[in-house]
Amino acid sequence: MWSDPNLKEFYGRVERIEKMRRKGYGFEARGTLGRSSTFRREGSVGRLLRSLVVVIAIGFVLKGAILFHVGDETYDRRVGELATGTGFDPLAATLMAADPVTRMIASFLGQVFPA
Repeated sequence: MWSDPNLKEFYGRVERIEKMRRKGYGFEARGTLGRSSTFRREGSVGRLLRSLVVVIAIGFVLKGAILFHVGDETYDRRVGELATGTGFDPLAATLMAADPVTRMIASFLGQVFPA
């Protein structure tokens, strides 16, 4: 079909590249900034751990905001009432108990938003 052997080789390489591209492969030169440098592939464990840390941090911030809003006495009384309940209430009371991190966040909120 083609009289030039270089042109035949060129179109053969183009066909192989297009076939690999359809399979999802990328072609990057060493030392260049390509797709692999901007799109990192992390394992599912890394994403799971990061998500878990974010959920725990949000939980502490919410507990601290509630403690700041209702006050120490009311918060401790409500957690005590929750502990005497049935079903999941004792577990919820354990999770909602005012720990040092929650108290630190509440005191920080008290400094930022004075009454």
